[in-house]
Amino acid sequence: MSGLSAELKQVFKEHGDQARPVNQAAVLGAGIMGGGITITNAAHGVPVIMKDIAQEQLDLGMKTASSQVDRLIKKEQMTQEQASQVLATIEPTLEYEGFDKVDGVIEAVVENLGLKHKVLDQLEAVVHDDTLIATNTSSLRIDDIGQHMKHPQRFVGMHFFNPVPVMPLVEIIQGTRTSDESVSTAVTWALKMGKTPIVVQDCPGFLVNRILTAYTRAFLQLVEKGADFEHVDRSMEAFGWPMGPAYLEDVIGIDTGSHVSDVISAGYPERMPHIENDAFRLMKSKDRLGQKNGKGFYEYTPDDSGRPQKHSSAEAHELLMEIQPDGQKDFSVEEIQQRMMLAMITEAVHCLEDKVVNSAEELDTALLMGVGFPRDKGGAMRYADSLGAKAILEQCEQYRHLGIQYEPTATIRKLAETGGSFYDEFPTGN
Repeated sequence: MSGLSAELKQVFKEHGDQARPVNQAAVLGAGIMGGGITITNAAHGVPVIMKDIAQEQLDLGMKTASSQVDRLIKKEQMTQEQASQVLATIEPTLEYEGFDKVDGVIEAVVENLGLKHKVLDQLEAVVHDDTLIATNTSSLRIDDIGQHMKHPQRFVGMHFFNPVPVMPLVEIIQGTRTSDESVSTAVTWALKMGKTPIVVQDCPGFLVNRILTAYTRAFLQLVEKGADFEHVDRSMEAFGWPMGPAYLEDVIGIDTGSHVSDVISAGYPERMPHIENDAFRLMKSKDRLGQKNGKGFYEYTPDDSGRPQKHSSAEAHELLMEIQPDGQKDFSVEEIQQRMMLAMITEAVHCLEDKVVNSAEELDTALLMGVGFPRDKGGAMRYADSLGAKAILEQCEQYRHLGIQYEPTATIRKLAETGGSFYDEFPTGN
């Protein structure tokens, strides 16, 4: 937890004071995410039952776990003997045997509401009444998933990011019926796994993906207005992002990114209306899915070690001209950076105003750890404070003709008038 403020560490301590300990865990669903969550528990001293309905999925989950310990051995962070001991604490199973002894379960089955309802019904029948039940969902509402539960107060979201063993962030999502004790238990469990947990309220996209969707929609609008996506990528990489928005979508998978964008946008129809000329949708319709099939905004060929190498794609550029009704247009680096970052900042302020997250620091921590926000900028709110609310308001006025997503919020107007900061307006531990 080095690098976190004393205030945020105090928040975690307060959660620890009212949490129930999780000393024995279970993970339901043994795919890539389930396997990653399983080994993360085991590697931090929490024995775990990993259940699936298919033996091949269990095999995949154990393969994920084994490859992770192999990685730690290579980095000399674990000995072969320690690795064997860690793997021995994982119990793969096709049955619910032993679930009556677990303190916490993380459900990591596919994003299908009906399937999740069925699985949770089965779980509640076999675990203790006070066992914490968490769902690793990235797009479904916690209240929707837990609507039929007998004990909804012990149900919480634990949204891990992929790859689980590497990504430090876990969003802890509190539904309207989730008890504070369950939230504290999930926070403390995530800390035990070596993660940084940020508590957020239940809403479409939660926190990180909601803010990221505003950013990627700004990219889609730039492309629609004639911007060259490679120029946009270079501009955002110059700002400090590890990869530009087009390259990021190729890495995520354009089919996945398009679906997430559509689902979250539907939750905020005023600020995130339907985009007619949507580059993600176009790429997906042409089976250009990104790195997973070798062609997206860019084209990919494997290097000697099998890692995909990025190449410019004339075909992608030609394809995108179909959805640029006004033709191609040159945008300055400054305008691209302003439009991309302003969309992110205004959505972040909406999240704070909506009390989706408790403080500016927690919001920034989530962006730094969840999406690779440029570390030298400190997060969306730290960056906004470095510019000053008056400058943010001026940018909103400059770009508001592009849509309601650039409309300044009440807090932006207020802080521009008073000269106040977002960090003072939304303090940690308030």
